[in-house]
Amino acid sequence: MDSAVSELCRRLDSRIKTHVVFVNAAKVVQYRDNFALRDVIERAGMLLADGMPLVWLSRLKGTPLPERVAGVDLMDRMVKAAAERGYRVYFLGARHEVVSKAVADFVKRYPLLQVAGYRDGYFLPQQEKEINAEINCSKADLVLIAMSTPQKELWADRNMEKLHAIIYQGVGGGFDVVAGLAKRAPLWMQRTGLEWSYRLFQEPGRMWKRYLFSNLSFLRLALHDLATASRNVQEPAAHASSD
Repeated sequence: MDSAVSELCRRLDSRIKTHVVFVNAAKVVQYRDNFALRDVIERAGMLLADGMPLVWLSRLKGTPLPERVAGVDLMDRMVKAAAERGYRVYFLGARHEVVSKAVADFVKRYPLLQVAGYRDGYFLPQQEKEINAEINCSKADLVLIAMSTPQKELWADRNMEKLHAIIYQGVGGGFDVVAGLAKRAPLWMQRTGLEWSYRLFQEPGRMWKRYLFSNLSFLRLALHDLATASRNVQEPAAHASSD
């Protein structure tokens, strides 16, 4: 987390445009099936693991990731950094009453925060040009995008070259958390990879199908990947032994 914040601040200071994409188990499954999202992920300037299953899998494969970096946590850290370093932040997404409440909460917590602007995420494709002009006029440095996957990734990838802002970070339902409409799981559940079950308990009607199919699909992909890696290690060893 500290490294991500430091690197993003460096890129803001150096004016290096960056699309920050978070990857979890569900997005790994979508990466396989959604070719448009796959292209966006491969073009992203920074990829972060927002899911303990990815961290665990990286350790099993011998290429350990340092830690999970949750999108909502990085959002809070970057807003704090923006307030301290004078970056201008634009908040895009969620319902109007949600994003406005989230902005008010951030300003209360960080009085020096420069809010470049904000608007809800309910707009038509033909309104993107107008929204881009608004963001450019706001002189935003950092754009936080509270949309679902893959809408937020596709929006950022499609529009960032038309915009003057530097960092584009998807935050999913992050504004709902800041506005107090959704609760984060206890820290022990976050660290043990059980945050998905907490969200399922909060929104069973909306989340059960997503978690059932995405988690099972991810598990199947992970086991196949580990089995393939194991075979690749064993085969050279067998050849060396026979030689």
